[in-house]
Amino acid sequence: MQITLQNQTAIVTGANSGLGRGIALAYARAGANVVVNYHSHQEQADEVVAEITASGGRAIAVQADVGEEADVLALFAAAVNHFGAIDIVVANSGRQDDAPSADMTLAQWEGVLKTNLTGQFLCMREAVRTFRRQGRRDASRALGKIICMSSVHQRIPWAGHVNYAASKGGVHLLMETMAQEMAPEGIRINAIAPGAIKTPINAEATGDGGTDDLLKLIPYGRVGQPEDVANAALFLASDLADYVVGSTLFVDGGMALYPGFEDNG
Repeated sequence: MQITLQNQTAIVTGANSGLGRGIALAYARAGANVVVNYHSHQEQADEVVAEITASGGRAIAVQADVGEEADVLALFAAAVNHFGAIDIVVANSGRQDDAPSADMTLAQWEGVLKTNLTGQFLCMREAVRTFRRQGRRDASRALGKIICMSSVHQRIPWAGHVNYAASKGGVHLLMETMAQEMAPEGIRINAIAPGAIKTPINAEATGDGGTDDLLKLIPYGRVGQPEDVANAALFLASDLADYVVGSTLFVDGGMALYPGFEDNG
């Protein structure tokens, strides 16, 4: 079955690389117009746009720091001005700045929370406001769709990464609370929780298919690819998922199943 997002427009934050890039390309292949958001590295965003347009799709690159309210407002305004409406928002932008908890600076803590949690809230809030202004469109059964990028670390503690784990734990309840609040209006909000995916941010751990120690944590026996997450995002944005509300889809090869207990611990 082929999924179509024809006549829909998607904003994908952090779409110049990694998971965001994979999702942007998947949405374009499904027929969506794509707003490729980036914080830095415009050349990467331009490459994603060029790849989409070379295949006959429509895309633009828009710079914005999702942790800044004014930038988020400008991002949504640019999308509406160019494509006329917004149907899908993928709040994907994320960052890590690691340190043991006792050594972590306030700047490290606040910087990660600003992007990973406040940034998702700002994008989700503006998405809801935009969907309400637009009203019902024929392109989708939902008034609008929002997908949050969480992590297996919304569930699994991660020593040395307390800011990141806390941000993803926050995303979990941010998503569920807003999904509960917005579902009566026809706005579907869900999340994806990736495990070990081969992206630039995970390059050291996942290079060459993953280290032996990493693979011990993945019952399915392989490191994920951006396409694995993109396929999940494509499903959640489509009408095939029209009855999926407030759910977190773990795309992790079973990492969240606590494989250390597979032999009774």
